[in-house]
Amino acid sequence: MPDIALPTMRAIEISEPGGPEVLKPTLRERPNPGPGEVLIRVAAAGINSPDLKQCAGAYPAPKGASDLPGLEVSGTIEAIGADVTEWASGDAVCALVNGGGYAEYCAVPAAQCLPVPTPLNMVEAAALPETFFTVWNNVFMRAGLTRGESFLIHGGSGGVGTAAIQIAKALGAHVFATASTDEKCAVCKNLGAHRAINYRAEDFVEIVKEETPNRGVDVILDMIGGEYVQRNIKALAVEGRLVQIAFDTGPKVELNLMPILLKRLTLTGSTLRPRTPEFKAEIARQLRRRVWPEIEAGNIKPVIHATFPLDDAADAHRMMEEGGHIGNIVLEI
Repeated sequence: MPDIALPTMRAIEISEPGGPEVLKPTLRERPNPGPGEVLIRVAAAGINSPDLKQCAGAYPAPKGASDLPGLEVSGTIEAIGADVTEWASGDAVCALVNGGGYAEYCAVPAAQCLPVPTPLNMVEAAALPETFFTVWNNVFMRAGLTRGESFLIHGGSGGVGTAAIQIAKALGAHVFATASTDEKCAVCKNLGAHRAINYRAEDFVEIVKEETPNRGVDVILDMIGGEYVQRNIKALAVEGRLVQIAFDTGPKVELNLMPILLKRLTLTGSTLRPRTPEFKAEIARQLRRRVWPEIEAGNIKPVIHATFPLDDAADAHRMMEEGGHIGNIVLEI
């Protein structure tokens, strides 16, 4: 029998562990949606720090996930698998994916999809899932931030930071943010931060103490680690919660643990990618109920720094590595 040509798609693969230069355009077999999945014709894909770590060989894809990078996409549903009832072909969605976002097509569990909010275009929608799922899971589900409490986000001008400021502000929290330049601090304030702290010129512990009459903040979201851990503990209020989602300056620290006892603090953390589809589906349900109305109302909008064509993914990674961006970097397919 003659070979039957399978449908292919353009994609970006990691040819070997390394820097942006190892990202190579390729042709791959187009995936088919399995039971409970949908196939998305990708319009745009967000770029995030885990993609850079995967590229470097430090963050391998979970078992069963695509080896292609890319954890969030927007687009239209091309096909639906068995047992999918909530979506139909042609629906405009954005989705948290387990890998494979840097491609023309991506198969994803249907429950990890959300409708593209009416005010947003596809590029903006592609910047929602990874950062919004991360913020909601850690700040609201794990740390339990509530209306009227105070919240500090480190790296306030990045993708996670710009999302965290807006969500926390929209839901009634008093927001502080750190950033590396006055320009980035101004962006944080425009997004809703009560006080933006230039960490190169100011001590965030002292500023937080001044702004909260020596009380401290209720919740801190940190991806820096290193010497920030002890300083975060100093900046927390009684019953405060520190959530760690990365360690950009290292995971090993020497700590004085006494303040944890005296202030009854909670130190926690998480990673999202290895979690079950059921857990991610619950985050999606809560986001749709609590946050999507705020986006629809125009109170929250992702910040887009730059877009690149799919084949220029290496250039997009270089821009993210340089660290001068504000908000999100997105690939357009």
